[in-house]
Amino acid sequence: MRLPDFPWDSLAEHATRARAHPDGLVDLSVGTPVDPVPDRIRAALASVSDRAGYPTTHGTPELRQAAVEALGRRYGVGGVDAVSVLPTIGSKELVAWLPTLLGVRAGDLVVIPELAYPTYEVGGLLAGAEVVRADGLTALGPRRPAMVWLNSPSNPTGRVLPAEHLRKVVDWARERGTTVVSDECYLSLAWEARPVSVLDAGVSGGSHEGILAVHSLSKSSSLAGYRAGFVTGDPTLVARLLAVRKHAGMIVPRPVQEAMTAALSEDSHVDVQRERYRARRTVLRQAFEGAGFRIDHSEAGLYLWATRGEDAWQTVAWLAERGILVAPGTFYGPTGAQHVRVALTATDERVASAAERL
Repeated sequence: MRLPDFPWDSLAEHATRARAHPDGLVDLSVGTPVDPVPDRIRAALASVSDRAGYPTTHGTPELRQAAVEALGRRYGVGGVDAVSVLPTIGSKELVAWLPTLLGVRAGDLVVIPELAYPTYEVGGLLAGAEVVRADGLTALGPRRPAMVWLNSPSNPTGRVLPAEHLRKVVDWARERGTTVVSDECYLSLAWEARPVSVLDAGVSGGSHEGILAVHSLSKSSSLAGYRAGFVTGDPTLVARLLAVRKHAGMIVPRPVQEAMTAALSEDSHVDVQRERYRARRTVLRQAFEGAGFRIDHSEAGLYLWATRGEDAWQTVAWLAERGILVAPGTFYGPTGAQHVRVALTATDERVASAAERL
């Protein structure tokens, strides 16, 4: 099996150059949280640290019910049964293995966005499938994909897909027996447009048949280190995933399940974290635009999609000379060749330093 090189390995030389800056590195290349985990969540993690037995793959009933209620409070999503919630070891492992777990095989087709999180492609390749980048499904002609990935707000572009667009994709897929999977890890980070879940009744038509939504607590609750996520949607698809994951031992540790329950049961820390990112976004956007960059899309999510109208690697090098490390748009697809992705995940002090250098 031939997989692409791991993209971030190619940033090593630029990272070394950026670290040499007199005021140190400002790392805006990876969307990894830097803010503390809320005390309430840490206490929940510790509260079951003495449990010696194996946890359940399906997660505790309390965790699954907390996820159902959070989807309703935070995003207006109804009609989700707790039995159709399945905790995952973060979202990346699910993204990578989902085609395989759902029976996608060699000869099948997996469709991903033209600009996409690299693991969508990797997941299709791990299953032996053909992977096609396409934002317009009509371009596929008579071909029937096994799976179509959606991502709104988008990583890397921050683009928000309107409910009408999502509904058309769902309708198109249902006519062909295609599974729609929506990566909604950035749904809580709305700036200039309100993202909608694929499970919203205005998109799904009130039925979750053929649809899965992937959620992560990494950004909303700063739990990247905990590896905390879940998938929900079509009860039949979730049951299939649960059956395979039981056999494969894909189980979220019991303390993490307790932490997830605490995080999903309360929203104020999500609001606090969103406002931190909003403030950093304002500073960075003004600084990049002041330095001659154009910001495209970026109406939601954790990143600014920035360009100077030149090759992305030239921009990466220019910023590295100023001690700022970003990701080239080519990591996410060929059409990102003149953009860089700027993460909002640095401390207030590092963000201010980056702005001053720009």
